[in-house]
Amino acid sequence: MIERTVKVNAKIEARPAALFVQTASRFQSSIFIKVDNKMINAKSIMGMIAIGLLDGNQVTIMADGQDEEAAIAELGRFFSTV
Repeated sequence: MIERTVKVNAKIEARPAALFVQTASRFQSSIFIKVDNKMINAKSIMGMIAIGLLDGNQVTIMADGQDEEAAIAELGRFFSTV
C-alpha cells in the first residue's frame, strides 16, 4: 500500500466527484480517500459526495494493488487540476 497527500484546488461537487470515481474505477487497486478522520472508497460516488471536499482540503490518497503507483499519480493530478 502506498499513499500520497495532496491539496484539493476546488470544491468537489457532483460532476467532479463523478469524474474522479470514473478515473479511480479504471484501476484494479483498492483506492481510498482520507480527509481528517473520514475515510471513503474512492470508487464510490456516494462516498465522494458525502465526504464534502472543499478547496484547500488536504487529502490522503491510499492505493493497494498491482497498479497502485499509477493510480496514486493519476488521482493526485486530478485534485491539482480540478
